[in-house]
Formats: sequence, structure tokens, C-alpha cells
Amino acid sequence: MSSSALAHELILGRYRALRPLGSGGMGHVWLARDEKTGLDIALKMVAREGKAGARAEREARAAAALRHPRCQRVFSLSRDPSHVYIAYEYIPGRTMREAMQAGELDDRGAVEVACQLLEALAHAHGRGIIHRDVKPANVLLAESNTIDARLLDFGLAQMAEFDTLTAVGDVPGTLAYVSPERLRGDNATAAADIWAVGVMLWESLAGRHPFRDTGTAETSRRIRSGAPPLEDMRPDLPEALRAAIGSALHLSPERRPDAKTLADELRNLPRRRKGPAAAPKSVRPSAAVDLSAMTLVGRAAPAALAALWAGWVTSTLAFFPAGWPAGLAAATAALAFTRPRAGLAAALAIAFFPLANISLGLAGAYAIFAAAWLALFWRSPKLGLAFLAGPLLATVGLLPLAPIAAQIVPGRARKAATAALAILSAVAVAGYQHSTLPFTHDPAPLGLGIAGSNRPGAVASALWQFLTAHPALIAETAILAAAAAALPLLRRKGPWPAVFYGASLLGTTVLFAPEAAALPLIAAAWVSAAGLALERLRTPSPLH
Repeated sequence: MSSSALAHELILGRYRALRPLGSGGMGHVWLARDEKTGLDIALKMVAREGKAGARAEREARAAAALRHPRCQRVFSLSRDPSHVYIAYEYIPGRTMREAMQAGELDDRGAVEVACQLLEALAHAHGRGIIHRDVKPANVLLAESNTIDARLLDFGLAQMAEFDTLTAVGDVPGTLAYVSPERLRGDNATAAADIWAVGVMLWESLAGRHPFRDTGTAETSRRIRSGAPPLEDMRPDLPEALRAAIGSALHLSPERRPDAKTLADELRNLPRRRKGPAAAPKSVRPSAAVDLSAMTLVGRAAPAALAALWAGWVTSTLAFFPAGWPAGLAAATAALAFTRPRAGLAAALAIAFFPLANISLGLAGAYAIFAAAWLALFWRSPKLGLAFLAGPLLATVGLLPLAPIAAQIVPGRARKAATAALAILSAVAVAGYQHSTLPFTHDPAPLGLGIAGSNRPGAVASALWQFLTAHPALIAETAILAAAAAALPLLRRKGPWPAVFYGASLLGTTVLFAPEAAALPLIAAAWVSAAGLALERLRTPSPLH
């Protein structure tokens, strides 16, 4: 049925389509008005051909069997010769996937969504219904001042009268959230839904998916191998929280908690403050960290970085009147604290006018860079200014430790980019202050011929010519960026990979940047290697 026909005809003589809400493999969902009751509803329309119609009826039957505030309510199931229609309650909002992509879900919010989702699953599991397609796109976050999550789409729900698999090797659901036992062809159980919740929590807290790869074969292999330690991505998270997520991601379904137990454990995290007597025996008192304090610290760090950047730029580069730097630093910090993405954008933008005061071409080139950097950290804006560790480390001669500092950033590509920009920003600060350049100890040039230039391309060319005149800077930037990306792969691998890492860092430096000062590099290489080797001796990760 065309959109124009929907807009002018009553569906089933009752529903008037108002506007589309979404579409997928099964069909289309429209906001519609029930002319008999006057209520706005979400009307799902699915063609009856193939398996889609049967799946839609399964969805309606499963949803109708549930009576829980966290499960979207179904009003009716209807049919005509060509379509199946499901009338759902209409709840304005967005999916969890959309909220994650927009960076609108902080740590505390992600845990609360998981708790509410687990409550819905506990209700469904208690009635013999297994969802089998739990994923962020099937969780609706209602428009509200508080977190209000609803579980959607029971089209793949397994009930007593349905088979688990549709064919040999055909696993219903979205691969990235399918449990390892289902990949082996085992029957789906409630533990498979718990696994999916664990994956969603891991993903929302780490800023990337633990398993998803470009190919289905590699994604399947990663699922079967188990989730990587969450502490590699988020060492700041409470150990009790990481342990709870790890229990949901246990490779053995029998070892995963049920939905109610996991929800209770996550909800009790903020209240574990009274020492050993108040905490469950399975949780050490040292893990009793308030999630609100965790969120506060998580927001304070980007605010401090934003204040540091804005304060230094506005006080060092001529443009803003005297007295403005402190106010701009405070305003940028406040914005970064409340809205990390907006804070990162404001912090990056604040350098445009001071740079334009030097050269319009320089400001234009910087604007292109800033836009690319903001895009790279769009989903992890809190750590977009972590490259400031470079100039800070350079002041004490420890710039080669930039790869270690970059480990707070999620994702290997971001780690590498952060380490590289840390080096280059230290070089830029040294050049502006006319001090000696990092690694080479050459004096910084008095000028690069970019003052007054109106062409961003000419400015970029001048900066590149400066770097090519100092190949050690290019080599060390590339080497330390690669080291930052490689570090997560070597964690908990034992002493020999750690020794190999340190030796490789020194060897590549000697080969490609023989002018670089040896002592700081030797110290950085072996501090990193020692840390990797000692980490192997620590207590195993609570995720396993």
C-alpha cells in the first residue's frame, strides 16, 4: 500500500495513518489514529507473504501474553488478504541505538536501561517466553525526564509451541547479539537473552561493540571466544559493575544469572557503602563504588581538559580581551560537564579566532582538522581532548609515555590518533614558544611563513614541509601511534609479549628515528613492558 493511499484511506475501516515511524525487514510502522477510540497508536503493517506474516502473528501473540510496564502493550491483531496489522500503544521516544549513537546515554543511564530491560525479560521468562532478538534497536526510550525503557519486537520470540531454529545453521536474531551456545545450534534459553543484555551493557559503556566485525565469520569467531575484558576499555568502572557484566557474558549459559538476579545486583551497586556486612559475599567491599560518584568523575575529567585547553588558548594566543580567558575556560568546562559533545565542539571552536588573528589560512586548515577530530570522537566526546597529555608530558621530558596516556581512549584507532596528536601538539607548543623540539632537540624555527596567509592549502603545505625537514618527528609520531594501538592487544599475554613490545619500540626508533633522545624512550619502553608483564600476575578479570 502506497504512502499516498495510507494518508487518504482508513485501514481496516478504523485506523487513519498519520506519519511513518520506521521500517524494517518485516514491514512498516506508522503513527495512526484509531477513529473508534480516538487514541494514537503505533500500527505495524506486515505483508502476509513468506515468513513475515507468521512472524508478525507470533509477535502479537507473545506481546499479548505479557502485562508489564516495560513491555510495549499490544491492543489488537488484524488481517486482510495482503497484510497483518498489529496495533501497539504509541510511546513517543527513540531507540536505545539512536540514543547511543547520539551520545545521550551516560554510564548511569546505560545501567538503568539494562535494569529496566531485565525486569521486562524476567516477566517474559516467567511466562515461558524467550525474546531471542534483544538488541539496542529493540529497546525504546520514552520521552521523559527519567529513564523509561520498553522492550519491543517479539517477532522472534520462542514460546512452547515454536521450534528454536528454523533450519540447520539458521540462527534467528541479530548476529552481534547472539549467544555462543546458539551459534553451536543449542536450544535458546533465557540465558541467551541475558547474554544479549550483557553485550548491550558492554557496548554502551565501552563505546564500541565487543564482537562486531566486517565479516560474519570473524564476528562469530569472536563471540565463541568470549568478550574481551571490559577493564581494557574502561578501567575506571567499579569492579562490581564489571563483574556483573562479566557474569552475563559467561560462555557457559548455566553460569549466567537469571534476569531478576542480575537486575537486583545492578540496582544494588549504588547502595554498597556500609562495608563487608552490607555487601554480598561474592563482592569485595573495595568494589562498593557509588555509580553517581563514578558518573561525576567521568564528567569532571572532560570538564578539566576543556578548561585547560580553553584557558591556554585564550591566554596565550592574542585575540580575546584581558580577563576573558578565565571566564571562557569556566564556561567551556561547564558545557563539557553537562553536555560532553557540545563541550568538545566548543573547546575546539574556541581556537578558531585566535588562529585567524595569525592567518586566515591557518584558521581554515584548523577548522577542517577540528571538524574531522570531532567526527572521530563523536561517540566518545568525553575523551576528545586527551591529546593534551602530550604537551603536559613534554614539559617533564616524558613525551614517549603518550601511548600509555592514550589508553584511556576507547578504540584502537582513537588511541593511535590521540597518541599521534599528543606528539604533534607538543611539537606545536614547542614551536610557538620557540623552545627545542621534542625528540630531536633542534631549535624551533622562528617562523614558517604562514602568518597572513589566506590559503589553507598553503598553510598545510608549509606545516608538512616543516615536518619533512625533521624526519625524526614523523617517525616518532608514527611509532608511538602504532604503540598506542598495539598496547591493548598485549595486555595479559605474559612477560614475553611485553618484552617484545619494549624491544620493538626501541628497535623501530633506532631504525627510523636515530636522532631521537634515547633515555626517555628507553624509560618509556621498559615502563610499558614492565606494566604489561606485571599485569599478567594480577587477579584474573572479573569478566571471566
